[in-house]
Amino acid sequence: MPRKPVDTGPVPCRIVVCRDCCCGSPKVTGVDHARQTARLAEQAPVRISDCLDVCDQANVVVQPSAAGRAAGGRPVWFGLVNDPAATEDVAAWVRAGGPGLAEMPEILGLYAFTPPRRVRSGPLRDAG
Repeated sequence: MPRKPVDTGPVPCRIVVCRDCCCGSPKVTGVDHARQTARLAEQAPVRISDCLDVCDQANVVVQPSAAGRAAGGRPVWFGLVNDPAATEDVAAWVRAGGPGLAEMPEILGLYAFTPPRRVRSGPLRDAG
């Protein structure tokens, strides 16, 4: 007998973190990259990119949920998210709904940046 699909509810925001190059390496000192990824994964699915090609930013990208996208939300890029307080700010915004659903806190505006038009994305893999 075929299994019925399980309704898991709305798809949440997704987070992409840059790792395995400059951003997720010891070159960015004082950051527990594994803990940061785990903390963000407590709030939303996290994908790990080999390189997002904006190495000077040590970046995190928050992608809107389906509902956020329908409400006009677009991906938001954050750079220099290199301390636990900044990670908590991103996690709290994602928990509140993220792009399109929750107003971005002013503090996150300090980290937000517009990536260059042509950004190379390396292979992605799940954080879990």
